[in-house]
Amino acid sequence: MAAGTTPVAVGLRRAVLADGVYEAVKALIMDRHLEPGAKVNMDALARELDVSPTPVREALARLEADGLVTKRPLVGYTTVPLLDADGLTELFELRQLLEPAAARWAAGAIDKAAAAALVSMVADVRKATGSLRGEDYKSYGLIVAHDTEFHEAIAAAAGRPLLGQTLRRLHPHVQIYRLFYRQDVGRETLAEHARIARCLQRKDADGAARAMTEHLAKAHRRFLAGLAARG
Repeated sequence: MAAGTTPVAVGLRRAVLADGVYEAVKALIMDRHLEPGAKVNMDALARELDVSPTPVREALARLEADGLVTKRPLVGYTTVPLLDADGLTELFELRQLLEPAAARWAAGAIDKAAAAALVSMVADVRKATGSLRGEDYKSYGLIVAHDTEFHEAIAAAAGRPLLGQTLRRLHPHVQIYRLFYRQDVGRETLAEHARIARCLQRKDADGAARAMTEHLAKAHRRFLAGLAARG
């Protein structure tokens, strides 16, 4: 068998292709080339990306798990509608129920290395992004990835896998809202994350829960202000 044609090599190429198509379709959604609530034309996507329909179908299945598309019988896939003010409030109410508790549990369970990694994560992203205010998904990539990674790391440190799964379905709504309303997610978010991380490093359960509560409340106010500004 020629080099590069082993089953392992073929499998790797398929995996790389699948991941690439997933990221490409996700970027189309996050950049609003596929508008919120729009029907997804799988064949048109495959032609645009110059791939067969199979990796597009696989990408859409993954994006359904992410909460960015929904699938309905006889209709197919549609992108999720953008949250209105009531939807944003419900989203943050859910996060307020879950994430301060996650921070409290994490403070009791996190080890020194994991806590230090969270502190370093915030510092590294601050250095990498500076005064970032991107205009598309690619520009937001670092900060959005950090936000997701930070909150999911806290859920993981809490030792609650179901909690982590729930948060993974909520976070895409936050990300797509930020992009649609050009939500500035830089300095304030990172400062709030730094306070949470320092509390976790001190194993201050009450402080971590309180810092998380304040962070989510401020984020909610920022989102509603952005929504009001756009009418």
